[in-house]
Amino acid sequence: MKVNPLNPVGIFDSGIGGLTVARAVRELLPHENLIYFGDTAHLPYGDKSAAAIQSYTVKICDLLIKNSCKVILIACNSASSAAYQLAKEYAGSRAKVINVIDPVIQYLGAHYAHRSIGLIGTKRTVKSNVYQKKLDKLNLDIKLKSLATPLLAPMIEEGYFNNTISEQIIINYLSDASLQEIESLVLGCTHYPLIKNQIEKYYQGSVKVIDTSYIVAEALKDFLANENLLNSEGGNIHKFYVSDYTHSFAESTKIFFQEEVNLEHYPLWE
Repeated sequence: MKVNPLNPVGIFDSGIGGLTVARAVRELLPHENLIYFGDTAHLPYGDKSAAAIQSYTVKICDLLIKNSCKVILIACNSASSAAYQLAKEYAGSRAKVINVIDPVIQYLGAHYAHRSIGLIGTKRTVKSNVYQKKLDKLNLDIKLKSLATPLLAPMIEEGYFNNTISEQIIINYLSDASLQEIESLVLGCTHYPLIKNQIEKYYQGSVKVIDTSYIVAEALKDFLANENLLNSEGGNIHKFYVSDYTHSFAESTKIFFQEEVNLEHYPLWE
């Protein structure tokens, strides 16, 4: 089936964390129309089973395909590790599907051969060992030190960042023995760019902090160009759905997307 380049790009995450990716996509691809889905009824995905995440993903893909999305970007590391292959198979020829992990692996392969890097992410992402497995396939002797940081995503969702509470939690995680002697740290969750400044403050220049949202946006741009799906005349129209609406969530989206958005309630199960 031929896909129309004028169709929107679909992006989804367990909550508002994926809006950091959506923001980067908007900056890099200003003509693309975006449809974003935040599965706020089931956040965070990091402590959910793979089967549950796969079930949510199929429902979300249904919505994005019904909205004629030309590509579905899984803007969540937990969902990318648990449901990417299923999403590809489910979407079939109706929409292309890409994830947030493979672009980062390509970036690390190009810049970190024979070096040591750290990664922080949800329990689901770290437990899956997906980054290590993919890096091993590159055969570039990249040493990865991973740490699950389960408090960070819900902390950020609730607006606790850039304050003393978040600072103490961040210090506690980053001082863990498993993250010592690294050159760079990968932010392996799309929520984490919002605390990048605090993480950089902790390292004081000794460790490079890698914001993956712009790496993913660049990969999306390359993907659309290679598939002849770039939109050169879009009106920059964006729609936002959530599976569970709250006023506090609506306020938080301003911080993530850096502008006020209109959230539509779309429950995955009635």
